[in-house]
Amino acid sequence: MTKIAIFGVGLIGGSLALCFKGKPGLTVVGHSNQPESVEKYMKRGVVDYATTSMEEAACDADFIFLCTPVSLLEPYLSKLSAMKLKPGCIITDVGSTKAQLDESASRMEWKDVHFIGGHPMAGKEKSGVEAATSLLFENAIYVLTPQEGTPEEAYERLAGLLKWTKAHLIRIDAKLHDEIVGAISHLPHIIAVALVNQVAAYSERNPLYQELAAGGFRDITRIASSDPVIWRDILMNNRQVLLRLLQDWNEEVGRFIRLLEAGDGEGIASEFARANRFRSEMPERRKGVIHSFYDIYVDVPDHPGVIGHIATLLGSHKVNLSNIQIIESREDVHGALRLSFSEESHMDKAISLLKDQYEVYQ
Repeated sequence: MTKIAIFGVGLIGGSLALCFKGKPGLTVVGHSNQPESVEKYMKRGVVDYATTSMEEAACDADFIFLCTPVSLLEPYLSKLSAMKLKPGCIITDVGSTKAQLDESASRMEWKDVHFIGGHPMAGKEKSGVEAATSLLFENAIYVLTPQEGTPEEAYERLAGLLKWTKAHLIRIDAKLHDEIVGAISHLPHIIAVALVNQVAAYSERNPLYQELAAGGFRDITRIASSDPVIWRDILMNNRQVLLRLLQDWNEEVGRFIRLLEAGDGEGIASEFARANRFRSEMPERRKGVIHSFYDIYVDVPDHPGVIGHIATLLGSHKVNLSNIQIIESREDVHGALRLSFSEESHMDKAISLLKDQYEVYQ
């Protein structure tokens, strides 16, 4: 029997547990320092058993997944390095930064134990084990960053286990990972936060800024609502990369400043066209490091009962509608209603049901 120990059974750790639990020859152990969390894991049936003892969870484990917050990964790794682990044991993590942890692991003394960094690029708006699902990683990118000298046999064992997630595995260098994810995830979060804070400052002088920021502005800055503590740790772990990226961002902003100062309309149009071309080539239906929002916009007439009709129609066809919002400011947003769904399949079914009666936009 292959033993899998998962430290931190939240959204990611719990979803991994559900991918492995019940599969032939696999047993899944969950760990938390909190007895109430251990009880919750067992009550929800996410793991085969759970414990508050780190030693009990790690003992005889063939695979150890560290799914704790980024700031706790190194302390957990250090504790594991002092334990007598099963020969051939593979330790991996799910953190969104890789280079710093990779360097720490390389400095630790391991006896026939292999560390392979990992980053499943998937998530949801909700967190915690309550939001865990075995479908979280399906069609998502799952990055693995083996160290130089990692036995190919160890890498293949981990890759083989992760096939149960139905994710697309990509093998890259840890530093390259941080450069890429810094550009496509960490930098956008900084920009969104800075933009929201800039408008918030204007709003202190004139509340119309906040009132008119509904609709398009709220949509394009959603990631500014991300957990402050989690993102503090992520950005601090990747700060050298981000300092370079922010310098490049300043150059991009400077280009627009120069175009506007020169009144160069053609140059501005060229910048938008260049961005449009690159964005149109991005995969549309693949999960990425910034999780997708399954939203559609619906134009509806302003008369009583229309919202109830839509909700009833979707409910009668077992479409799970997670949120419905009436849009007041519609600049850059098509439709008077925003309908949000927890799963892509429910969104697709809703579009099919509504498109014959209403104008539906994505």
